[in-house]
Amino acid sequence: MNAPASRHPTPAPEVPTGNTYDKYGSANPLVRRMMAGFFAALDASLPAERPERVLEVGVGEGEVAERLRSRWPGVALCAVDLPDPALAASWRERGLAGSFADIERLPFADGTFDLVLAIEVLEHVPDPPAALRELGRVAGARLVLSVPREPIWRVANVARGKYLRHLGNTPGHVNHWSKDAFCDLVARELTVRGVLSPFPWTMVSADVRR
Repeated sequence: MNAPASRHPTPAPEVPTGNTYDKYGSANPLVRRMMAGFFAALDASLPAERPERVLEVGVGEGEVAERLRSRWPGVALCAVDLPDPALAASWRERGLAGSFADIERLPFADGTFDLVLAIEVLEHVPDPPAALRELGRVAGARLVLSVPREPIWRVANVARGKYLRHLGNTPGHVNHWSKDAFCDLVARELTVRGVLSPFPWTMVSADVRR
């Protein structure tokens, strides 16, 4: 997909990216069960009508993007993440149209996309309200957002013996929300349509407020 010219030509500042645990490809049966619940919630949060243009911000290796392409074959899908040569290689292997950008400085015109997703992203960004405003700016209609549900996320990490020195906080997570707190945050910038709670996440579908 050919994106419109950028409104923000200057380079974006570095943003913490978090850890590299592959929850999507894990063979652990408990993790696989959690991910099945996560993807069921994602499927339920997506619009029933087929979008023409989709943006996923924080696309990672492209697992969610692959699911979107399976749901809507041939959809114009744009993938964005922070600069990382390994990610770019993964995008090429999957045939994704990927580019590097900061969530607070997206290189697209207002209302470019029918659907915008930020899946497991906002917990990493330094200014979540600004990020939400930017996501809403480039979205023409629907957004789907997910974050870890706290304090359940950190408790689960401690229970499996991870990140004990940080009280279960995953590296790179600089924001922490309960379900209600995240919904309140989103509602300040967007119109919340639905909320789901696949363990241990909060997933919100929202519309742009015009």
